[in-house]
Amino acid sequence: MNAAIIFILLLTLMLTGMPISISLGLTVLTFLFGFTEVPLESVALKLFTGIEKFEIMAIPFFILAGNFLTHGGVARRMINFASSMVGHWYGGLGLAGVLGCALFAAVSGSSPATVVAIGSILLPAMTKAGFPKSFGAGVITTSGALGILIPPSIVMVMYSVATNTSVGALFMAGVVPGIALAGVLGGVTWYRAKKFGYPRLPKATWAERLTAFRASAWGLLLIVIVMGGIYSGLFTPTEAAAMSAVYAFFVAVFVYKDMKLKDVPKVLLNSANMSAMLLYIITNAVLFSFIMTNENIPQALADWMLGHGLGMISFLLAVNVILLLAGNFMEPSSIVLIFAPILFPVAMKLGIDPVHFGIIMVVNMEVGMCHPPVGLNLYVASGITKMGITELTVAVWPWLLSMLCFLGLVTYWPAMSTWFPKLLGMM
Repeated sequence: MNAAIIFILLLTLMLTGMPISISLGLTVLTFLFGFTEVPLESVALKLFTGIEKFEIMAIPFFILAGNFLTHGGVARRMINFASSMVGHWYGGLGLAGVLGCALFAAVSGSSPATVVAIGSILLPAMTKAGFPKSFGAGVITTSGALGILIPPSIVMVMYSVATNTSVGALFMAGVVPGIALAGVLGGVTWYRAKKFGYPRLPKATWAERLTAFRASAWGLLLIVIVMGGIYSGLFTPTEAAAMSAVYAFFVAVFVYKDMKLKDVPKVLLNSANMSAMLLYIITNAVLFSFIMTNENIPQALADWMLGHGLGMISFLLAVNVILLLAGNFMEPSSIVLIFAPILFPVAMKLGIDPVHFGIIMVVNMEVGMCHPPVGLNLYVASGITKMGITELTVAVWPWLLSMLCFLGLVTYWPAMSTWFPKLLGMM
């Protein structure tokens, strides 16, 4: 009964158009004062202990690093390098977009940042080269979603905070699926470009490729610093986030000099605004999770599923359906923070690996970012391309369909997620 009251309250508040974070907070307060005897002192204690986690500090640092890189000319140099490597294949600029998004994802940790950074440079170039606008929009909107699967990933940090799973293991688990999904999206891009006879770039010489690599090397080095530092144990993922922010500032201001010192306060303010919004969502989600656990809702759900003989296969199918439906109305951070505490205990009872379950959730978030009505990547791409949401939805469907097939593969082939972190001894 209490579970029904909580979800009815939350759904009602969300349907009024209220932001997710405020809906969560009001749901918790209403339930606390009206339907439970939980002492407020324990709620206040949980609020502080719930957000007193070292991992949370990684979020503002990765946001700051992504903003420095977005404004600092790193994306342009990565696109030039990607174009020199794959531009001569069918749909060359489109493939360069997929590769550019994968590379930028490995330094930014954010999907919208990846779409903005790569799309604002590449989409005008693709239109000028003779590609239909819809083709370029489809490539960048879906490839930008790699920003939350290829580490570092802000959404993975959120999942870690919600479930106490190792951030380092999650980051390493995202490497193989991230590369595989980039390959899938690249395959769709190549096939459609060949089918419709889209233009190709002249093949770059090895000297041109080396020049492009040298120009982008400072940005690419960040991947080595973050991944190498975590793998070698030199620093934790949170410390890696702080290192990446300092390094991104240094590269943008003093190496590439695409950003002036006078622009730094604006970037700091934008990063602070975004971080404050996410931390406010986390705070309310911690309270929501506390209420759910206090009412034994996850445990009751697990017992019900096991009592009805529902196994791992049917549970994972149900998880995908629930998360894909949630993706119609909510953004990734909110989905992870609300649903992870509910679904995670059930997954553990069924023997599903926590890292594998995290990757399943992240891939679901990727799909959700690319379809209406609230797909963040769609709105970002709409701002760049000046295309309507309906028009963009039609443009992305071939790539979106391939992402759904990939989701099925990730869901039922755990080794894709767990092989690499096990190889590194992180699991």
